[in-house]
Amino acid sequence: MIDSLTFDRHDQVVKNSRGYIQIFSDGACSGNPGPGGWASVVLLPNDSVIELGGGDPATTNNRMEMSATVEALKYVAEIPGPVHFYTDSTYVIRGITQWIWGWKKRGWKTAEGADVSNRDLWEELGKVVQARGASNKVDWRYSRGHVGIPGNERCDQIAVAFSKNDYVNLYSGSLENYPVNILEVPADYSLPEMRSPTEKKAAHSYLSNIGGLVYRHKDWPACQRRVNGKSGAKFKKSTSASDELEILKSWGLPISTTIKEG
Repeated sequence: MIDSLTFDRHDQVVKNSRGYIQIFSDGACSGNPGPGGWASVVLLPNDSVIELGGGDPATTNNRMEMSATVEALKYVAEIPGPVHFYTDSTYVIRGITQWIWGWKKRGWKTAEGADVSNRDLWEELGKVVQARGASNKVDWRYSRGHVGIPGNERCDQIAVAFSKNDYVNLYSGSLENYPVNILEVPADYSLPEMRSPTEKKAAHSYLSNIGGLVYRHKDWPACQRRVNGKSGAKFKKSTSASDELEILKSWGLPISTTIKEG
């Protein structure tokens, strides 16, 4: 599909004042590992919008975040111009801008000597980013999830649907007719500070999930009483209200899911 559009897109890059490619991406996974989905929304300099997505019946959230990133950049591999890439995955951004150099130097080992997880995808991502060169480089921009940024919300919707093996009608057409305002981007896209591995954040709540029915508990004993002995029960500590939404997402549930007080 890229090859058939390459020449038209190259002409449009010159004519359009934007002069860059914009991408949003996201991944979702229920169970982590479990069934997952990925999604990207690509805005080309000629004002064409293309939605991409896919799924995997047995995967992890990080692999889905990376798949969304790799597939989007492969799609625009032959299209010149810088890329403004928005993702809510600090794992992807820090990995490709900071960690990957040390991993390569150590023969794809972590600082602790363990094998690097998702090496196949990191190698593929490294190659596609390097191939763009300095003039077409990727500008990595952090977009916090579930704060109402339309491009991020649409990617989350697509990724969750693929994780559930639901039908998704992927858009391909003009920006003018696209129902999502993907030109609305975060005002601040700097990465959040990295927490020390030894730093332990206080609990905001404890969530329990049995068959999609989610309860919020004030303390661990209350959560434990609900899930103890229940087949398929899931539970997790949250550190903030926004973290609760991330937990729902990791469970493959929509962020609109009602959380009952337990």
